[in-house]
This record gives sequence, structure tokens and C-alpha cells, in this order.
Amino acid sequence: MDAHSRGQVGEIDPADQWVLNPQTGHYELRPDNSAGESSEAPRPAGRRSAGGEVPVQRDRRSTRNGRAQEPPAGGRRKRPSPGSRRKKALLWTGGVMAFVIVAGSAGAYALYQKFNGNLDTVDVGDAGSKSVTADGPLNILIIGTDKRIGEGNEGYGDKGSTGHADTNILFHVSADRTNATALSIPRDLMTDIPECTTKQPDGSEKVIPGSRNVRFNVSLGQEGRDPGCTMRTVKEITGLSVDHFMMVDFNAVKTLSTAVGGVKVCLAKAVKDPDSHLDLPAGESTVQGEDALAFVRTRHSFGNESDLDRIKVQQQFIGSMIRQMKSDDTLTDPSKLFSLADAATKALTVDSGIGSIKKLTSLAKELGKIDTKNITFVTLPVIDNPAEPTPVTVVVDPRKSPQLFATMRSDTSLTEVKKKEKAARTEQAAALRGTKAAPADVHVDVLNGGDIPGAARSTVTWLRNEQGVLESTNKANAPSKIDRTTLAYAPNQADQARTLADMMGLPATALKQGTSDAEGLQAMVLTLGADFKGAGVPVTGPAKAPDDIQKASADKAECAK
Repeated sequence: MDAHSRGQVGEIDPADQWVLNPQTGHYELRPDNSAGESSEAPRPAGRRSAGGEVPVQRDRRSTRNGRAQEPPAGGRRKRPSPGSRRKKALLWTGGVMAFVIVAGSAGAYALYQKFNGNLDTVDVGDAGSKSVTADGPLNILIIGTDKRIGEGNEGYGDKGSTGHADTNILFHVSADRTNATALSIPRDLMTDIPECTTKQPDGSEKVIPGSRNVRFNVSLGQEGRDPGCTMRTVKEITGLSVDHFMMVDFNAVKTLSTAVGGVKVCLAKAVKDPDSHLDLPAGESTVQGEDALAFVRTRHSFGNESDLDRIKVQQQFIGSMIRQMKSDDTLTDPSKLFSLADAATKALTVDSGIGSIKKLTSLAKELGKIDTKNITFVTLPVIDNPAEPTPVTVVVDPRKSPQLFATMRSDTSLTEVKKKEKAARTEQAAALRGTKAAPADVHVDVLNGGDIPGAARSTVTWLRNEQGVLESTNKANAPSKIDRTTLAYAPNQADQARTLADMMGLPATALKQGTSDAEGLQAMVLTLGADFKGAGVPVTGPAKAPDDIQKASADKAECAK
């Protein structure tokens, strides 16, 4: 699997920039005719630490700190303006969507067929979205499996396994595309896995029964579960519907880190781990290939040697890779962009909703709007499993997790997007400003588009008996599930809408005013979404993000401890 496009060199046709090298079997940047020189071959480089360049270290690993191919001398690439560079597609997966940066940079089509044919896709049915992007928030599940295939992977993962959900990040993109939250879900989280339907190779469907109180990582691979089962499990835990998934195995870390010329990492102390074979000095180093994989796999050299500490290290690595991919060093190097795109799509499996280069490029344009400083990494709050005398697994923190989930469902930023938050407060105040109808004058039909059985019925009972909204009617289930509660009303029902919004704690984004007035006693339509947690429970998420959860920003480098 591979995919790509890249920036033009002067006025040369993009398709003419790359030629197949019969000796290596890879496409390479064509030498610049004006210079009369061939492009440089990749050459080894020493690990760069805080103290400078260190000679290449002897190691039995196959790709240790090699440097990506330099662009040919005399190349006439046009340097993009700072404004255009900020708009390049965001590679928040730490490389999974590397090809996007190329497509976003150049929009080239010449190698479309080559790369498009290399994407692996999985039909997850109604577990995901058929559309590439949504008008509102966007949720993408990144899955790193422990599947081991190919040369050099014999030391990792379960031999012969179809792969379990080893590393999991739910990437939540805000509706206005100004910020994103990357929620890491521990593989050892004990949870319930819902029943799921999977597509078989012959086109038939197979229903896999749900499981109770099992590790999260068996939501994939075990009993034939596919990524759609993992998507459903994430929704079960967080209340957030997952639109798409992207999945990679061990090879992705090695190939992508090498393609960008290495990823900078920082250690608070020197590490020499006998299990992962990671051997790095204190301070800053640049890792790629086997060293990069060892870095993200190491757990016994950081913190209290738990998987939660390894998650922190992985977040640091992904944040650093994002910065490297968005740097001028990558964006202005066609050769590096090609290698990055090639490596990314060879490693990538996605759902059919985004299963083409065209669709992925559309998705990239949405993600490219996010400034790196507004991407926040956070780990799902957990506590030790109380059912185990010596805990080896974890369970959801009953106090912190619901607040974090509510924050994400309400599309509240975890970063300091001050203008956005101020605007949201202003919008909320404006939505509730004005006359309010008496409860007895409110007419509303209630539908259940969420996950709680009987939610419409219980809400109508609460409205009638406790709020005095006698003209409320239970309309049973909505035609389809929705993530967020909405209240549709006519302009001449605005006073009724304000009253109901105030009662239920609806955010301003839930209010959907129509264009024509209602006739007679026509009722408003309240559709309860996945964010609805019970009659009388305010739908609005927390006014601000929780303060007592550990967060990290994608634009800041931190040293692993």
C-alpha cells in the first residue's frame, strides 16, 4: 500500500519528476537537467544528540539513523509562503496520513493510480460514516496493531496473530476545525465489547457476540472482530460516534520515521533497555527505523513501567513526528515527500468511507485547518482495577472520565482557543436572550436518537410532571442515531425554544431555527442524541475542560522520564 502526490519543481510536469530506478525498484526524483547531476543516494548519518553528531553506531538492526535522500543540486522548487505552509495537511497520526501532506502541497495526480491501488480498505458497515467529512465534529480512530509481518518484525507482537488493538487514539476534530483532541485509550482497559457485524471475504455478514469485562485490545482480532468492532467499543465507552478508522502495524513506525529523516525525541535520563534494545543517551536524539519502533514499544524504562507511561512516550513521539512533517525540511523536499507518501500508504488500512486517495485528500483539507498548537494529547482517565488483588488492568475513572467525555461530546476545546471559547459563551448567551414562553405554552415532540432505551418517554414524563410542559409528546425513536441533541423550531417559536433550552441545559449549537414560521399549534422537534444522559441532566458539556487530567500539546517537545 502506498499513496502520494507532491510539489512541483519550477514549471516541470509533476509526472516527469520521478523515474523508476531499476536497481532499487523504487521511484526516485529525476536529476535536474540544468545541473547535470543525479540525485544523491541515501547515506547513513549518525544519531544527533544534544551534544552534536555521533558516528553511526554498530547495531544489528536494519535501518538505524539513515538519512533521507537530499534534493538534487540546482532544483528550482518554489518556496511556499508562510501562510500556505500553515495550511498544509496535518499529519496527526504520526505518519499514517503522510501522503496527505503531499496531496495537500501539490494536488498532483500523476501517480494517483499507483498509490490508490495500494490502499487496503475494510467495510465496517454502519459502524462508521459513508461520507468523508461531517458538518459537525469529526472523530477518527487510529489503531496501531501488534500484528507482525515482514522482515525484521519477528521480535514483536504475537506470532500468527491477526493483530489486536495495541495502540489506540481517538482523534476528535472540532466542528469549526480550530482544534483537536487526541484521546489515547489504554489497551489494558477492562470494558464491555458490544455485538458487532463483520463483512466476510465472500460478501456475507457474520455477527460476533459481545463480551463483558474484557481487555479493550481484544476488540480487534479476537473471534474475528474487525476495526468496526473497535469503533463500536469506543462509542460504548465515550458516547462519541466514530466516523472513520485508520490502522497500521509495526512496520509503519519504522518506515515512516525513516521517510522523514528521523524523529526527534528527548529523554530525561539515558536508557539502555534489554527488552526493546533501545539504547539512547539523555537529552535529544533523532530516531528512525528499528530505533523508532523500540522507542514507542519500550515500557520498562519510563515512569512506573506501565502501559500508561508508554502511552505518554508514544504521544511525545507522535507530536514530534507531526512537527517534523509540517517543517520546511519536509515540505520543501519533493524526494522526502515522495518517500513519506510511499511509506504511509504501504502501511495504511482504512474504512471504505475514506478508501481512496481522492477521499483521503478531502479529509486532509479538513485536518489541515488545525494549528499544531491546538492539538492536545490526553489519556483516558483510569484507575487500577479494584477486582484484582494485584492490579494489572485498569478501569474507567468514574469521576474524571465522564467529565472528559462530556467535554468532547460538547465540542469543548482542551486548548486555550480563547477567541473560540469567548465566542461560544457569547453565542450561548445570545441564544437564551429574549422573551421566554411559559412552560404551559411550550409544544414539543420528543424523539430518541441516542443510546438510552426509552429516553424520549422518560424525557416527556419529566417535562410534564416536573417542568409543567404539558404539550410534550413522545414520538419514539428517531429515523437514525445522532451524536448531539438538537431542537428544531420555527422563527415564531423562538420564545418556546429558549424556555426548553434553559430547562434542558441545551448548548447554543443544539438550537436549529428554521426559515418559515410555524402554523397554529405546530410543535417543535427535540431529538435526543448520544450526548443525552438522562431526563433532568443538562446536555451542555462542562463550561471548560477538566483541570485535573494530564495533557500535552503537539507543538511542545517534552522529555520522557
